[in-house]
Amino acid sequence: MSTKVLHVLYNDDDVLMDAVKTTRAAHHHIEEVYTPFPVHGLDKAMGLKPTRLAICAFIYGLCGLSFATYMMNYIMIQDWPQDIGGKPSFSYIQNMPSFVPIMFELTVFFAAHLMVITFFLRSRLWPFKKAENPDVRTTDDHFLMEVALHGSEEEALEFFRNTGAVEVKVIDKH
Repeated sequence: MSTKVLHVLYNDDDVLMDAVKTTRAAHHHIEEVYTPFPVHGLDKAMGLKPTRLAICAFIYGLCGLSFATYMMNYIMIQDWPQDIGGKPSFSYIQNMPSFVPIMFELTVFFAAHLMVITFFLRSRLWPFKKAENPDVRTTDDHFLMEVALHGSEEEALEFFRNTGAVEVKVIDKH
């Protein structure tokens, strides 16, 4: 079974935003939008859910803080206590003010590195992956909206031409 999609090209981001709103109001399903730069408000116009990556960043930061606390307690208090600058080495709580920079750095380290890995996995961007860009002009100065075609092809072509599209193509995906 083959499915058809429309590749609708625009050359202005404001026209694209209006077209996305008009397309959603007409109950067409937008598969994807390809842009050469981020278009602010496009995610809301497309009706995408807010990202939960910030929750992951918080959890990763807590993991880093926990690891830093465990590591410093084990290394500096239990395994090899040393008298550094006259600070007592028999209690983690008494030494905690001097450990704050290490706790901060490991919190940021864990959050940053694990967020990059999460983003790549979530976006399915792994090494040697082939690019999925349907039109090379979207890396320069055009915007492409990929819309699933349901119903009459002629009506859909006319609808998208009226939204300010520069070019409308019907693509057969199998």
